[in-house]
Amino acid sequence: MDKELIASGYRTRSLEEKEARKKQFRKKIQKSVPLYILLLPSVVLLFCFTYLPMYGLVIAFKDYSPSLGILGSPWVGLDHFVQYFNSYQFGFTLTNTLSISMYSILIGFPLPIILAILCNQIRVERFKKVFQVTTYLPHFISTMVMSGMILIFLSPSNGLIANVLNLIGLEMPNLLSNPTAFKDVYVWSDVWQHVGWDSIIYLAALSSIDPAFYEAADMDGASRLQKIVHIDLPLLLPTTMVLLILRAGNILNVGFEKVLLLQNPLNLPGSEIISTYVYKVGMQSFQYSLSTAIGLFNTIVNLIILLLVNWISKRLTKTSLF
Repeated sequence: MDKELIASGYRTRSLEEKEARKKQFRKKIQKSVPLYILLLPSVVLLFCFTYLPMYGLVIAFKDYSPSLGILGSPWVGLDHFVQYFNSYQFGFTLTNTLSISMYSILIGFPLPIILAILCNQIRVERFKKVFQVTTYLPHFISTMVMSGMILIFLSPSNGLIANVLNLIGLEMPNLLSNPTAFKDVYVWSDVWQHVGWDSIIYLAALSSIDPAFYEAADMDGASRLQKIVHIDLPLLLPTTMVLLILRAGNILNVGFEKVLLLQNPLNLPGSEIISTYVYKVGMQSFQYSLSTAIGLFNTIVNLIILLLVNWISKRLTKTSLF
């Protein structure tokens, strides 16, 4: 009898706790109603422009014809994927995309960290501001203008660099006609344009470090290099890993516009990537189903790499996106 009373008492308490939690949840929702209303337009826009168009991915599995429409076009299954995997362009475009992307990560990812640490060490405030503005400015140059500047600078006949080299008796090589040099031109021009802007988030992370760490290091007689190694780098690690995960999730998304603008028939063996090939297949050859299949393959690979890198980061550094 006592056991039944105790059990019934536990049930009553648990029911009361559940009711109390429900009331608290309702109160929180009621308090947040204005915020949800403010968020609603963004959610509607996100749904309309991000999720609704995903219905168009169906044409990757159909022999799409504009006259028949998406629903009326016949199903072909994985034929378009098989066509791409069996084509000469598959290994060609995948290799170029991965090589440019990996090169960009190896060079372009650590440089903003180094720049942020160097900028953080500048003690003259006026010079620090000038240094920051100087490194940020190229980021605001549009891709079209940047590509035009690269074409002008690297022109072997009348380019800026060619004229400087002619003054000292040297000849400017035609870098943009060399397939093997295309990756260097793309990556290093991209670094020059974005390294300053990409360092902002690391500067913000460095500015949030508790000054007590540096004071304790000064008390122990630590040098600037020792502070960087034992304070700055460890505390930057979570931010660095999150950005690396995001960067790895876009490993097959090399800058389409810039590559397309710098392409020419001579450097095509080194500059044809998945995104430019999709553009040519879909918009120039009107093979909409094939281009959609290639784009879907590209997205799936990016998602798998994102999940893999996120899992590795979570195991090794305890930092992850989810």
